[in-house]
Parts: sequence; structure tokens; C-alpha cells
Amino acid sequence: MGPLVEVEREIVECRTCSRLVEWRERVAVEKRAAYRDETYWGRPIPGFGDPAARIVVLGLAPAAHGANRTGRMFTGDRSGDWLFRAMHRAGLANQPESVSADDGLVLHDAWVTSAIKCAPPDNKPSTQERDACGGFLQRELAALDQTKVVVCLGTFGFAAALRHFGVRPKPKFGHGVEVVVGGADSDDAAPGPTLIGCFHVSQLNTFTGRLTEEMLDAVFSRATELAAER
Repeated sequence: MGPLVEVEREIVECRTCSRLVEWRERVAVEKRAAYRDETYWGRPIPGFGDPAARIVVLGLAPAAHGANRTGRMFTGDRSGDWLFRAMHRAGLANQPESVSADDGLVLHDAWVTSAIKCAPPDNKPSTQERDACGGFLQRELAALDQTKVVVCLGTFGFAAALRHFGVRPKPKFGHGVEVVVGGADSDDAAPGPTLIGCFHVSQLNTFTGRLTEEMLDAVFSRATELAAER
């Protein structure tokens, strides 16, 4: 059993955080009216994609009626519509949409995951829940040993990447901000991945125009450029 398969199994079976377990399972029973005839996944969500990926997309957490319903990150919600259209245009996905876990989506040179593996109430995990999931993210990123770029969606994803890679001092999040892990300013012999900050593909950002498709395309264009260089 490979390390990614092992951590996926442990993620799916996790019941550590009682508040998150109660919430994700309650949502799966009560459902949204539009999905009342569907069976919700209602469990933690592991990452997915190409195990040899050079580009990792790191989000906050599964959406209550998106991934918590379909069983795959950014699948079945409007945030995923934006994300996978951009990844398709960048040549990282074979199709521009993802509606279910068995819809044929295949990622090329990319892995999509989240810092928190369960859907949290109001999209706000506690510090304790964040730390409880930290071990899963650590093992997942360690297993993705070809990573050259991490696209960090939102401040939470950016902060999670900074914690994982031990970046000090912590730079401020911003759309398009780049941070090279290690290298000349550290004790590492060679630079690690480049972290790229990106406004989250949430409806709050996309509906208001804070994040445009052109801005998202620019981030993935830069990510693919950096991945090819290193």
C-alpha cells in the first residue's frame, strides 16, 4: 500500500473531531432541497489527482453540499466550476467541470486537496480542528514528492502551507504573492516548492468580481511556468 493510499484510507475513517463529525453527518441527512434524492458522502474528503503532480492546489475544507455530498474536493459546487475550468484551460484537467466523483475527471501534473478534511460549520474550523488535520496534510504533502508549486487558495490555505513548510517570518497573504520555500535564505541546500497565493474560488469572491477568470488563469499560468522550470 502506497503512502497516498494509506493516508486516504485513514482520512476517510477519521472521527477525531466530534463537532465536525456531527455537522458533516447532519448535513448528509438533512440535505439541501436540490439534492434531496441524492445520497451524501458525509465523511472526510482526501485529496485526489496525479500522484506525480508538480502542482498542488491547497484549499480550506470541503463544502457542505459540494464535496461533503459528492465525496471529492471541489466537486459539485460553483467553486469547483471555477477551479476546474481554469485547470482545464491550463492543461491540468481533461475536462472543464466536475459534477460527481465518477464523472471522468482526470488531473494531469496536479493534485487537489484541503487543509481541513471535513466540512466545517460556516466554513470556520477551530484551531484544534486545524491542528488535528495537520498530520494528514503533512503526510499527504510528503508523499507528493515531485511538488514544485503549491497554489494556496485563500488565507487559510496559504497559512497552512506556511506552517507545513516552516516558513519564517510568515509573509502576508495576497493574490499572486510568491514565496520560495528554503533556498538561499535558509539552511536548505536547494530551494523547495514555490507557494503562490490566490484568492479563494468561493462565491463571495467570484460573484463580487474580487476574483476574475483572468486572475485565476494568471495564477495557473505562473504555476505551470514555475513547475516546468524546476
